[in-house]
Amino acid sequence: MIKRFIRRILGKKSQTNKKTRLQRIPVANHGLTREQILPCALKVTDTLQQGGFTAFVVGGAVRDLLLGKMPKDFDVATNATPEQVRDLFRRSRIIGRRFRLVHVMCGADTIEVSTFRACAITEDDTSHVTDDTGRIVRDNVFGDQESDAERRDFTINALYYDPSTQEIWDYRGGVADIKRKTLRIIGDPTTRYREDPVRMLRAARFAAKLDFHIDETTRAPITELAELLSNVPPSRLFDEMLKLLLSGHALRAVHQLRAEGLHHGMLPMLDSILEQDEGQRFITAALHNTDQRLQAGKSVSPAFLFATLLWHELHIHYRTRLDAGESASAAFFAAMDDTLDQQRARLAVPRRLDGMMKEIWSLQSRFDQRSGSRPYRLLGHPRFRAGYDFLLLRAESGEVDKTLADWWTTFQDADEAERAAMLVNEPASAKPKRRRRAKKPNPAAQPIND
Repeated sequence: MIKRFIRRILGKKSQTNKKTRLQRIPVANHGLTREQILPCALKVTDTLQQGGFTAFVVGGAVRDLLLGKMPKDFDVATNATPEQVRDLFRRSRIIGRRFRLVHVMCGADTIEVSTFRACAITEDDTSHVTDDTGRIVRDNVFGDQESDAERRDFTINALYYDPSTQEIWDYRGGVADIKRKTLRIIGDPTTRYREDPVRMLRAARFAAKLDFHIDETTRAPITELAELLSNVPPSRLFDEMLKLLLSGHALRAVHQLRAEGLHHGMLPMLDSILEQDEGQRFITAALHNTDQRLQAGKSVSPAFLFATLLWHELHIHYRTRLDAGESASAAFFAAMDDTLDQQRARLAVPRRLDGMMKEIWSLQSRFDQRSGSRPYRLLGHPRFRAGYDFLLLRAESGEVDKTLADWWTTFQDADEAERAAMLVNEPASAKPKRRRRAKKPNPAAQPIND
C-alpha cells in the first residue's frame, strides 16, 4: 500500500496491479491526447464522469489512434446502467435485446455507450448459456471493468482511454502487442473460439486490416475448429463477412481466410472462385477495386460487391440448366434464383439486395447490343452505371474483350453525332424479318347478295 502510494507520488511511468495485471500508462508513454478524441465522445465521457460514473473510450478507437489511423467509430464503456446513461443525455436511446446499449447523439455523430459486462462463467451461472459446442447463446449480465476487459476478444481491443487523465488502462498487454504488431487472443484460444466461432473470422480480418501477424498460440486451433462456423446464425456471418469485405483490405483478408482454412464450407462463393483461375482473376480485380474506392473515401454498394462475388457461381448454375435442355433466357433467370438461394442457406444476404444484383447481372448481355436504339435505352437504365462498372471488371479480368468496355466508355461521354457514328451496323441476316399482316377484307369491295 505504502509502495503504491510512493510510486504515485514519484510519478512512475506506469503502474501495475499484480492481481489484475492492470497497467495505467500515462500520456508521456503513449502520446494519445484528448484533442485526438471525437468531441462527441469527449462530451459523453465528461458528462458520465461528472455524474459520478467511470467512463472510457474503448476498443478499436484506442487501438487505431495508437496506430496513427482515424477510427471509424468512438465507443464508450462505463459502469453506469443503460437507464442511468439515458437519464444524463436528452438525445439518447436504449437499443438491443440481447445486450442493451445506449446511442447518444451529438449533431451528426452517434456514440455507442455500453455498460461493463461480466466475463466468468460458473456451473451455477444462469446468466450465461452455451450450446453443445460451447458457443455462448445468452450473455446478458453486467460486470466490472476488469471482467469487461477479460471478455473482449483480442488484447489490442482490451484498451481503455480516460480522457480526463489521458491515461490508457491496459489489462492484457495490448499496447505492447500493438508495438509488436501481434494479434493475440485473450484466454485459452480453443475455449474462446468455441464460445464465439466468429472470433476466427475476426482474427483473419484484423490481421489483414492492420497488417499484424497472428500469434502462433492464437492461430493453432483455427483450422481444427473452422467447422464450428456452420453453427453460427447466417445473419451474424453476413454481418461479419460484410465488415471484412468493406474493411478497405478485402483482397488481403480473403487470402487470409484461405491461409487459415476458413473458406471451405463457410461461403460457397469462396469455395468455387478460389479454386479456379478465371474466377480468381475476376474476384481479385473486384476486391482490388473495392479496396481502392474505400481507401479513397468513396462508397461501395454491398449489392454490387456480392454481385461480383457470386458472378461465377451464377455461371455454374446457368451452365447446369443449359445442359439440362432449358432455353438460355429461362436458364439464366432460374440460375440467379439458384445462386442466391444456395448462398442464403449459409450466409443471410438480405433479400433487399436481390433486385439490384439481378439487374446488374441481367444488364451484362445488353452491353453486346450496340446497334439501333438499344444503346440509348441502356444508357437511360437506372442501373446503367453499376452494370457498366461490372463490365469494366469483366474486361479487366479478361472475361470480355477490352474493346467492348472501351466502346461504352467512349459512347456514354460522346455527343449525339459521335454516338450515331459509333453505332454498329447490324448484319442484314441478323435482322428479324417482319411478318406481314394479312389484309382485312374491305366490306365495300364485297358483293352484296340480294
